[in-house]
Amino acid sequence: MTNSKNSSNNSSESNELYAIAETSGQQFWFEVNRYYDIDRLNAKEKDKITLEKVLVLKDKESITIGKPYVKDAKIELEVISHKRDKKILVYKMRPKKKTRRKMGHRQELTRVMVKSITVGNSVPKSSSKKETVKKETKPKSEKSKN
Repeated sequence: MTNSKNSSNNSSESNELYAIAETSGQQFWFEVNRYYDIDRLNAKEKDKITLEKVLVLKDKESITIGKPYVKDAKIELEVISHKRDKKILVYKMRPKKKTRRKMGHRQELTRVMVKSITVGNSVPKSSSKKETVKKETKPKSEKSKN
């Protein structure tokens, strides 16, 4: 029994950093140094793509849940290749009407590799402080003049 608990702890330690993000109308569980097949993107191979619609972010210590997105969280992806998914058959038939329709479909995909998952907290905090300072100084001077 102790071996199974240790093995489950080891698997959770390997997944120290992950993020759930939204792209192409779906939600994906992204981990660093793994590749994913998502819907076709307008990008060339070895291009860098940044996803900013991060819903959940887990670090070593904490879990951050967005409302609806996590502020300043970014996932950097690199396009590896473009490919096509397996063919699926769509068969429609209306009984007793002699109406049959057989169609196939292959989804266009882009294979991407996750390079990094980051949270940039320093830049937005300093810019928000500057905005509050400007807002505070203008109303105080206007109130003192009136």
